[in-house]
Amino acid sequence: MKFLLIIGDGAVGKMTVGQELAKITDLRLFHNHMTIEPIIKIFGTFAQETILKLRDIIFEDFAASDLYGMIFTCMIAFDRQDNLDYMTHIADIFKRYNAEIFCAELIAPLEVRLERNKTENRLLHKISKRNLEQSEQIILEYDSKYRFISNEGEIPFENYVRIDNTELSAEKTALMIKEKFNL
Repeated sequence: MKFLLIIGDGAVGKMTVGQELAKITDLRLFHNHMTIEPIIKIFGTFAQETILKLRDIIFEDFAASDLYGMIFTCMIAFDRQDNLDYMTHIADIFKRYNAEIFCAELIAPLEVRLERNKTENRLLHKISKRNLEQSEQIILEYDSKYRFISNEGEIPFENYVRIDNTELSAEKTALMIKEKFNL
């Protein structure tokens, strides 16, 4: 079992890179909005505790399966202990099943992410991002409040890579991750 965590700031390309990586490996993609969107639709709001419980069920059942592995995408605010604890919590679920743990951190400047926020693929898979004004405001607000780029030594996993994907296609970035970790 392999577990790849793709982290990065809002609209950096985590899901799109994950989609491309799923095409060239046997890894299954579980991007964070696969739980966010149905919960918003059902509850009418971002019910975080419900989202986290739902994810844990998926992580546990997947880690116990005989499938090759999973890609999970999410944002980690490195200045929030609960976010750091969550990153470790997810990895620990997979470690209990002897999974290999990998982490790819994607970075790109704000102006690039604001453009990516409007892409057709993002809006297709993330209904809550379709209000572009609101979505852009959230990116700007989060950028002003939190730090989404790790400091040296802050990622607790041995198998880690940081990729500045500003000028890279999702396909090229996915290939780099596949090759780096021999996926």
